[in-house]
Amino acid sequence: MLGALAATLSLGVACSRPPPGASRASDTPATPDSASAASDALPSWNQGPAKAAIISFVSRVTTPGGREFVPASERIAVFDNDGTLWAEQPMYFQLAFALDRVKALAAQHPDWTTREPFRSVLKGDLEGVKSGGEQALSQIIAASHAGNTTAEFEQIVTDWIAAARHPTTRRRYTDMVYQPMLEVLSYLRANGFKTYIVSGGGVEFMRPWVERVYGIPPEQVVGSRIRMKYEGRDGVPVLVRLPEVDLVNDKAGKPVGIQQMIGRRPVMAFGNSDGDFEMLEWTTAAPGPRLGFIVHHTDAEREWAYDRRSSIGRLARSLDEAEARGWQVVDIKRDWARIFP
Repeated sequence: MLGALAATLSLGVACSRPPPGASRASDTPATPDSASAASDALPSWNQGPAKAAIISFVSRVTTPGGREFVPASERIAVFDNDGTLWAEQPMYFQLAFALDRVKALAAQHPDWTTREPFRSVLKGDLEGVKSGGEQALSQIIAASHAGNTTAEFEQIVTDWIAAARHPTTRRRYTDMVYQPMLEVLSYLRANGFKTYIVSGGGVEFMRPWVERVYGIPPEQVVGSRIRMKYEGRDGVPVLVRLPEVDLVNDKAGKPVGIQQMIGRRPVMAFGNSDGDFEMLEWTTAAPGPRLGFIVHHTDAEREWAYDRRSSIGRLARSLDEAEARGWQVVDIKRDWARIFP
């Protein structure tokens, strides 16, 4: 959470201007190449190497008696969230939540009007916030994410995700999910896979809504987390969220989070940035059938196009090494007939 959001503030807020027509991206989808989309398990995917790789891999690992058969108990697929399951431009959605939360709490903290980085947040001055670096971000995260119980924070997130709107498309953030990836999740589960989110985002930020949106239960979410403590309040036991980082589940932290929380090495991994490199490497370096996917944002008309020069979801090393490592690159412009639901 801290590492991923820090990149936003330290390098900039957006990779480029929002694409013209982004708000209409799902209203004018391309026509799928499939002859019969209704009977196609992945109807929003165009015919091509990426779609074929998914179907072929699933067929091979689920065929009893086959050379590459994988028991259902070992069929683990992990997915990054930001930029892989939902959009991440023009800023990480959790950062938008944190900034909104600071504004909502401002009345309780009159000193914030003159104290940085809160003064810049309240003025809408992201450059001022950025100038404070990781120390400023730590203060914003502590103020917006800690000091409450887990139940209180869950309600805060639930209320925000229901009301907040994306700054350019004006959609709810949970409507900015990728339809092709929703189909992959359903397809894998229909074939005996357990699907997990493994994200640099905050685990408690995702858990309140992921089951409704992705069909992934909260116990199958691995993310960055802050420390908690158990205490009693008015005779009621609660878990209190502390302003201390426990795990940054990004880059090399992702394999650590997978081992700690899942306890099995995945056989499939989906990511979109260099922050997912170690997760893909950890997944595909193991013996047996393994498959890694990189979602490459190439469609500036229907979504956003960005990779090497982006401060959000930067994709360079993973893209450069994908072919040598046998990772499939999903080219959104080429491979996705539809982007949003």
